[in-house]
Amino acid sequence: MPKVEELSASLEDYLEAIYHIVKEKQASKAKDIADRLKVNNSSVTGALRSLSKKGYINYAPYDIITLTSKGKKKASDVIKRHNALFNFFEKVLNIKRKEAEEVACKMEHSLSKNILQKLLKYTEFAEETKINGQTVTEKFNAFCK
Repeated sequence: MPKVEELSASLEDYLEAIYHIVKEKQASKAKDIADRLKVNNSSVTGALRSLSKKGYINYAPYDIITLTSKGKKKASDVIKRHNALFNFFEKVLNIKRKEAEEVACKMEHSLSKNILQKLLKYTEFAEETKINGQTVTEKFNAFCK
């Protein structure tokens, strides 16, 4: 069985940033990434070289940066994990948006596929299942008060 290449949380954040920048602006440059991640240009250069070497991005200094198909797949996976966590925190647990975003960003890197699937199913269940006219989420939030 081929070894699955793991990326560090930091490199996953770079892929996620590139994905979002390209979606917003149709192209990504190193400065855009530095601004979005609030890091210095030398950190961006090192990360871009590493991601390029691993086959996740197309990169040449001073040129636009694009995701390869492998990079798009990985970035989509990271975003899916992030969104699942964010939605669970905000919608089910009623955590304020800023905190839900910050915690989802930290936890997205270690969420297994099995737990992701359970989290997605639970979020759906909690938002759709009614008990005495209230969703599980509504009952839980009332319980917390």
